[in-house]
Amino acid sequence: MKFELSATVLDSPDAQELAGFYNRLLGWQFKCNEPDWVMLRAPSGAGLSFQTEENYVRPVWPAGPGDPQMMLHLDIYVDDLEAACAHATEQGAVMAEFQPQDHVRVFLDPAGHPFCLFDD
Repeated sequence: MKFELSATVLDSPDAQELAGFYNRLLGWQFKCNEPDWVMLRAPSGAGLSFQTEENYVRPVWPAGPGDPQMMLHLDIYVDDLEAACAHATEQGAVMAEFQPQDHVRVFLDPAGHPFCLFDD
């Protein structure tokens, strides 16, 4: 019996918009591109998928009592943190106000999902 994780799926109000952001950010290729479902693949085989969710509620980070909680976040290793932060911002990410660590930068993608850029 084989189990292999093929992708992490992120909900958003617009799958095309969010997939476009991650395509520009990561440079990954489109594997499947439908109006409400998009799959991106890295050369390594890792994947991210995006689906349109009509009732999507943006998470809050850091969340307080009663706020919509983030269910996961992406950790993305970079070899140049400053350049990667500038690139992420150029693609439409917003740096989060709260930054918990010196070598990590927390950003929010266009749908509000937190992701972290980090170096060694």
